[in-house]
Amino acid sequence: MTKPASGTLAALADRYLEHLAGERALAAHTLRAYRGDLDRFLLFVGRDWLGCDPSMVEAEQVDPAALRAFLGALNREGLGKRSQGRALAAVRGLFRWAVREGELPASPAAAIRTPKAPQRLPRHLRPAEVEAVLEAAASPAESARGGAAAARLGLRDRALVELLYASGLRVGELVSLDWRDLDLQARVLRVLGKGDKERMVPFGVPAAGALRAWLAAWEEVRTGAAAAASDGDDDDVMPVFLNARGGRLTDRSVRRILDRCVEAAALATGVHPHTLRHSFATHLLEAGADLRAIQELLGHSSLSTTQKYTHVEVERLLAVYREAHPRAKAP
Repeated sequence: MTKPASGTLAALADRYLEHLAGERALAAHTLRAYRGDLDRFLLFVGRDWLGCDPSMVEAEQVDPAALRAFLGALNREGLGKRSQGRALAAVRGLFRWAVREGELPASPAAAIRTPKAPQRLPRHLRPAEVEAVLEAAASPAESARGGAAAARLGLRDRALVELLYASGLRVGELVSLDWRDLDLQARVLRVLGKGDKERMVPFGVPAAGALRAWLAAWEEVRTGAAAAASDGDDDDVMPVFLNARGGRLTDRSVRRILDRCVEAAALATGVHPHTLRHSFATHLLEAGADLRAIQELLGHSSLSTTQKYTHVEVERLLAVYREAHPRAKAP
């Protein structure tokens, strides 16, 4: 698309994204998703619906029929209901913001219903599976192949997986941690979650022990030969988790580490850092933890987001009942 003219829907979309980045402080990957959905909508409305340059579409030209046609096009492209709902949420948010800003008298998306997505329970590991992943995090075989350097990174990997499961952190929250955010004595950490909301999260004795072992090797990794050239962090910033070059570990690297642990533990593929977050919440609920306490620990802004874990527990109880009760099965 060409550069949008002032006052067009494309220009409004740019301003809306600036609003989300500045005032709402949305994460970078969320902003990229919103940008992709809005670009797709603008392209459809201009090229396919109005037959004009998408950068010249005016907000007043969009009506509910255009939005329904857009959802129909997404469906024909094979996009899932969840992805369709996310795209509609981005467009709905744009028009809602435009109304608040006085750019439109009413939103054309107000009466459009979100496509109903199938209810999917979050995947989680059983406690024995978590233990297998933790044991695989710093396997002797991995250390033996790479000598002392690999052994140090094995301590890092064990601490990383222990803390992921012990705290239920998002992977982005994990890699953003600095040592000043952790109190190993009290076994509690401070993290900045979505929307720059700060919360305190406790962790257990095994995670604290793994972190202390990693801390003992941390300085050697940090001051490695290539660290000064590769690490862009300020001298006062001490990232908890480092890569082999002494720089801050990325979320992609965390996924690779977990993939290795899962493979070594001989578990089914498809286990991601978020799987450990789901496991953290599910195991707390199964042990009788209060749902609101779990909400606080996870950093959910709404209790409804946390309530999906009740479905996991109900499914588990139903499975036990159907297997064990003498009158649960058909004669």
